[in-house]
Amino acid sequence: MAKELAIRTCGLTKQFDRHIAVNDIDLQVKAGEVYGLIGPNGAGKTTLLRMLAAAEEPTTGEIYINGDRLQRDHSNPTLKRRLGYLPDDFPLYDDLTVWDYLDYFGRLYRLREPHRSQRLREVLELVQLTNKRNSIISTLSRGMKQRLSLARTIIHEPILLLLDEPVSGLDPIARMQFREIIKVLQEAGMTIVISSHVLSDLAELCTSVGIMELGFLVESAPLKELYRRLSRQQIFLSTLGKLEALIAQLKNHPLVEEWEVVPGQERVRLYFTGSQEECAKLLRSLVESGIELTEFHCTQEDLETIFLKLGHQQAS
Repeated sequence: MAKELAIRTCGLTKQFDRHIAVNDIDLQVKAGEVYGLIGPNGAGKTTLLRMLAAAEEPTTGEIYINGDRLQRDHSNPTLKRRLGYLPDDFPLYDDLTVWDYLDYFGRLYRLREPHRSQRLREVLELVQLTNKRNSIISTLSRGMKQRLSLARTIIHEPILLLLDEPVSGLDPIARMQFREIIKVLQEAGMTIVISSHVLSDLAELCTSVGIMELGFLVESAPLKELYRRLSRQQIFLSTLGKLEALIAQLKNHPLVEEWEVVPGQERVRLYFTGSQEECAKLLRSLVESGIELTEFHCTQEDLETIFLKLGHQQAS
């Protein structure tokens, strides 16, 4: 079982003076997963990632990468070469060209020619910066700089990628480009742990998520299971006629949990506890009762709603 886990931690704890940043975490991430780490500022996400990257020594606890024990000393240099870590504040060397910057890191990782140049061409193509190979880094946009940072992180072909707030401050197009690259890396078999405040991005990318609060891992589950367990089904309805007739019908339906008129709109949102078949029956019954529907839209509560709900439960 341990071999199919890309990451396993046992009682992982990090204390700074009197502050416990990461508190007794038992984390399991399967090989090939994209695992999203979410939580408010100060929850311990960055400290956890730094320990997984061997950039921070745990106070207590153990970390296993693909079944092998990870330690900060020089006992397992091969294991550390299999890690790629992108912190949220890694500096770029603005006066270098894109190619020279990547070549510098290729040399640091002891990639030899002709493999090094071949690898540089591969990562530049992956992050869509081939046409910028001779550009000075200071002339790049923020999104390009972030893609270059990712290229630097994967130049040595790691099997585990650790990304701390990689889309922070990027515009929607740059975020979309970054998401597409992550999907390609996952398809290539890489395991990826990514922390982000942009929960819509994580919902699109991740197979599992972990939610951190005050140093604790309060939830860790496959995304599908989290939706099944914690996400209520919503239906949005609009009608040409009066809302009162629609609401009268909904009030009497046993599977309508609660409803509300969306403020400022002639639109009703309700929470529905039935199956897809029962959803279809509700729609049919409303139409048969003469209500002129212009919208009937079924959706699940999103990851942000689940996160806020869980945070509220922890607070209370």
